[in-house]
This record gives sequence, structure tokens and C-alpha cells, in this order.
Amino acid sequence: MRRPWRHPGPAAAAAAVARRHGAADLCLREVGDLLPRHFARRAAGSEDLVMRLQIHRKLDRHTGCVNTVGFNEVGDTLISGSDDQMVMLWDWDTGAVKLEFHSGHGGNVFQARFMPCRDDRTIVTCAADGEVRLAKIQDGGDVSTTLLGEHGGRAHNLAVEPSSPYIFYSCGEDGLVQHFDLRTNTATKLFLCRSSLRKSGLASCVHLNAIAIDPRNPNLFAVGGSNAYARVYDIRKHKWDGSSDFAHPSDCYCPPHLVDDKRVGITGLAFSHLSELLVSYNEENIYLFPKNGGLGSDPKSSIKIGANEGYKSTMAASGQDIAQPAPQVYVGHCNRKTVKRVTFIGPNDEYVASGSDCGRIFIWRKRDGRFLRAMEGDECIVNCIEPHPHDMTIASSGIDNDVKMWTPSAIERAPVVNIEELRPRKRRAKLWHFDLPELLIQHLLASERRQQSTEEDSSEDLEDSTGLLSLVLRAADGSMSSTDDEEISDGSEEFTVN
Repeated sequence: MRRPWRHPGPAAAAAAVARRHGAADLCLREVGDLLPRHFARRAAGSEDLVMRLQIHRKLDRHTGCVNTVGFNEVGDTLISGSDDQMVMLWDWDTGAVKLEFHSGHGGNVFQARFMPCRDDRTIVTCAADGEVRLAKIQDGGDVSTTLLGEHGGRAHNLAVEPSSPYIFYSCGEDGLVQHFDLRTNTATKLFLCRSSLRKSGLASCVHLNAIAIDPRNPNLFAVGGSNAYARVYDIRKHKWDGSSDFAHPSDCYCPPHLVDDKRVGITGLAFSHLSELLVSYNEENIYLFPKNGGLGSDPKSSIKIGANEGYKSTMAASGQDIAQPAPQVYVGHCNRKTVKRVTFIGPNDEYVASGSDCGRIFIWRKRDGRFLRAMEGDECIVNCIEPHPHDMTIASSGIDNDVKMWTPSAIERAPVVNIEELRPRKRRAKLWHFDLPELLIQHLLASERRQQSTEEDSSEDLEDSTGLLSLVLRAADGSMSSTDDEEISDGSEEFTVN
């Protein structure tokens, strides 16, 4: 018998809500309406898993700050690099060290990455000594390291071309971007990133902190550093004989209110699988720009003429009025004292994550910027967060000497907390960064060399040197130990080196 139509009641509404969770997807998979692969990706990106993240294990073997963490392609091995100049390969699930070796660097290791499709035997690194090095793991566990290229200052970041066993890029504080090809072990100096975006005229170099490759179009890469613009370049425009002006970007990204702000800079960049660009600013927030949502190759030729309902309107040099969606913003963390990276987590980049000066890991929902969690990740500062390539598992590191592995294994969901309710943390003031006074002296000498070799204002280096000298003298007098019991709050000044 045909029944009359009825307005859906509470049960139907509850079913609609359940459809956004795993139960409905499980039913669809069982009847063949949802492919197992798609079901696995949806389940792995569930918000419920984010709310159940807790520390699975601490990987504690380094003797200095851990500045870089990363997974291999399979996800069963984690690589880490530290101020102790060591590189370690971990079975992160059991906590066992598979292999450890000296990086060959003469300074803090800032980045260590596996090269894809090389059986986890080829590793590239960069460090505070400005060097970019190649490490090859031989049969029997022996490791040989060779110098591939150099920067004139600290080399902060590497970007490995997805699925390429040969190609990667580096950037450093000298503003130089280099391209490496392991088939010939050659380094090509692509360009110096300068503060002016005009083709003509000289300008100061931008101290680069971050570089990222678009996984959807590996010909595109972005760089960011000591000014407000994230610049995107197309490697196809580079003439390998040096005849092109490759220093001019294809596109530039910047929130409208930061275009003329000389106080901010970029510490972290990341591309999503949809070619969205995520940009983290010091002394500011994190912004997500949609694909093709930039200001063009020469933003100074565009004039901001207004904004309406989440859209910014610009007048291009051609006179055409172009409306673009405003970037999504993520607020609440503090990025002031160190170079912090930013990343997506989830199989479909459903979430945004960053460390903070308060020692917490902040996680937001990508699509609307909603704050989800703040997890205690470090005694002092969290700098690095690395997502697992397949599962809702993350690795984090910072000023502490360990790596923390997070898995969604908590029985109870974390309570929902408003970001305004987060309380300042009390932390122990201790000499995290150096285990020996000799390392302090080495940094003093390096700071003095930087001061002598630059014509720019060196007041910051002078303050660092004065603080370091004070710490050396106190350490020599025995008045300060590495486990000082003095407590400081988040708003206090403290000496940090990254």
C-alpha cells in the first residue's frame, strides 16, 4: 500500500547528522555505494580522531633541540634532525632507533628529508652552517655524506619535488634559492629573492625561511621570508643558460592589510592538494589563500579599492576590476620567537596545524577556521608539526630534546575549549639550547661574523651576543644550571636561538 508523504521527524534529522559521521559511511561501503579507498580516507579525516589525539610515545635520544621531523613514504619510519648535528631514523611506533649518524654539518640541523622512491636510503639535509648535504645509507648501515651546495647564511628549508627521486630545492637567509638534481649532484643558483618586486633597480635580499612545492603542479613553488609577500615561481620559465630574469615571481600572495606592513615576515608555507597556499606570519596570524587567489606578479601595480562580504577587490594594471575571495584566517596561536612551520593534517588536508610560543599545538578546521584543539606539546615552544602520509598521526618537536608522537588513541574526546579560555602556561626557564658552554661561545663567534659581514642594522645580533655572553658567564660561575627552577609565563622575555 502506498503511504502518504510525511515531513521528516527527529529520527530522520538524526540520520542526517549521522551521515556526516562514520556509521552512515560504513553502511554505504557495505552495500557497495562507497569505495573502500574513499571510506578509509573519510574515516582517517574524521574530526572525532582529531579530538582523541594524545601522546603515543616520546622519542628521546637527541641531546639538543629537535628542529625537523618527517615521515618516509610508507609512514613506518620517522627522520629527525637536531642541534646536536645528528640525524636519526626511528621506528616511531616502538620508539626504537633504526639508525643514527652525524649529518656532516658544522651547525644545527634545520631540515632532513627522505628522497622519494629511493628505498629510504637517500637523505638530504640543510643546517645553520649554510650547507646542503646528501647522505647515502650503504649496506650494513654505513652512511656517507657529501656537500651539494652552500648558502651565505643559515639554510632553513628544503622542498622535495613530490614523487621525484632526484629534484629538490633549498632556501636560506642569504635570499638565495637553489635547485638540485641528484642525477648529476649539481646545484643551480636560480635567483636572489629581493624585497622589491620590480624588475629594475637594486633592493635588499629577503632572508628566506620557507619554501614549498605545489603537489598538484610541481612546476610551481613558493618562498617566503622577511617580508609580507609569499612569492610563487614557475620553474618552466627558468632558462638553464641563465638568460632569463627568473627572479620575478609569477604570482604573489599577501593579506590586503599586510601589503605595506614592514614589521611582519613569513615563517612557514604549505600547499594543499587543491593548490591552496597556507602562509604563517610572525607577530600575526595564519592565512589560507585559494588557488589563483594572489595579487599578481606585481602587486604594486594593483590598487586595493574596497572589500565586501569576504571579497577583496583590486584594480589590475590593465584597468580591469577583479574580485577575489578573502583568505581564510586562523587565529589564537603565538608566533614571535622562533621560525615555526605550518602544515595541513588529514588525508584530504581537512585541518590546519601550527606550533606556538606557549608550547602548545594548535589545530583548526580548514574550511571555516574554527579552532578545535590546543595540545601541550613542549616545555617551551613547538616549532615543527609533521603529519603522517596516510593516518591521523602527527609528530611534533620544538625546544625539548625529544619528538612527540600523537595518535587518536584517547578513550574520551577532548573537551571543546574556546580559544579565549586558554590560560597562560608556567614554564621552567632553563638553558635548553646548549649542553656545553663551548657551543655558546661558537654561537657568539658566528654572531660576531654576521655582524661584521652585513651593512644592515646589527642591533638584534648585538642583543643576542650580550645575552649569550651573560649566559656563558653565569654558566662559568655555576650560577645557572640546565634545570634552573625559575618559572616564567608566556608574556615574559626569554632568550631563544633558532
